[in-house]
Amino acid sequence: MTLPSKDKLNVCFAHVAYRLGDNFKARNTGVAYFEVRSADELKARIGEADVLVVSGLWKNDLIPHAKRLKLIQSISAGVDQYGKDALKAAGIRLASAAGANARAVSEHAMSLILAHTRRLAEARDNQAKHAWRGMIADPAAREDELGEKTLLIVGLGRIGQRLAHLAKAFDMKVVGVRRDPAAGKGAADSVHGFGELHALLPKADIVALTCPLTPETENMIDAKALAAMKPGAHLVNVARGRCVNEGDLIAALKSGTLASASLDTFHEEPLPADSPLWKFPNVLITPHTGGETARYERNVNDLLVENLDRLWKGQAELKNQVV
Repeated sequence: MTLPSKDKLNVCFAHVAYRLGDNFKARNTGVAYFEVRSADELKARIGEADVLVVSGLWKNDLIPHAKRLKLIQSISAGVDQYGKDALKAAGIRLASAAGANARAVSEHAMSLILAHTRRLAEARDNQAKHAWRGMIADPAAREDELGEKTLLIVGLGRIGQRLAHLAKAFDMKVVGVRRDPAAGKGAADSVHGFGELHALLPKADIVALTCPLTPETENMIDAKALAAMKPGAHLVNVARGRCVNEGDLIAALKSGTLASASLDTFHEEPLPADSPLWKFPNVLITPHTGGETARYERNVNDLLVENLDRLWKGQAELKNQVV
C-alpha cells in the first residue's frame, strides 16, 4: 500500500466531540485535514479522505464509498466495530489506539474501586440532600479499606497491568487472568488462563474487567459467573459492555447475588433512560469516560503521526497494526 506524499495527503478526523484537528494543526505537519462531527457528514465526505481517524462514527458500509482511503487510525483501543476482512479486501490498513488510554482507563478503574470502597457515591447523594450521616454500628455497612483485599483483573494487557501496579500500592492481593499466561504477570501476584476464571471468582473481593471484546470474552460474565462470585463482591467493568450479559447482571443485582457494580461500558450507549441499571443504589455508572482525558487527542495523534511516518518510509508494520 502506497500512501500519497505529504503535500497530497488528506486526513479526515471523525468524532462527535474530540478536538483532534486542533491538536493536529498545532503540530505544523503540513498535511491537509478536515473534521466531521456526524455519521451523515462522514458518509458525505469519506471519498475525500486518504486517512481516517475515527471510532464510534465508523460503519462498515462506508467502505465502498471510501475510494481513496488507505489507512484508518482508530481512536479507540477496541476495534470490534471494524470489518477486518472487508478492509483487507479493499486495501485499507487499520491500526488501533491501544495504549493511548492505558493510563486513563486504569486510573478510572482504580477510582471506581476507591469510590465503592469509601462509599463516595452515597456521600455525594447525602450532600445533595444536606444529610449528615451518623456513625454506623454495623461494621459491614461502613466505609472499608483496600489493604489485604483480593482484586481479580480479567485482561492483563496494558490497562490491566497498570491497574495491577496501582492496586499493589494499596496493599491489595492481585490475581490476573489473560489469554496467554506465559506473556507475564507484571505486578500481579499470580496469572492464570481464562479457563480458570470460574475457579478464581469465589476468591475475589473485586472483579475488574479490562479485557478486549472477543468471541472468548463476549458474555463472559453471565449468570454462572455472577453466581460464582463471593457474597459482597464488587464488579467493575471498564472493558466492553458485551463482556457482561446485561440481563444476567440486572437479575443478579435484583436478587442480591451480586452485591454491587461500577460500570463504564454498556450493551447500548448511551445507556437507555429506561434501563433498570440507573435505579440501583448499589451501582455506580460513568458514561464510558474511562479513556477520555485532556490528553487523549495528543495521545491519538502521536500514534497517527508515527504510523504516517512509517508508511512514508516504506515500512510494512504499523504501530498497533490490526490489518
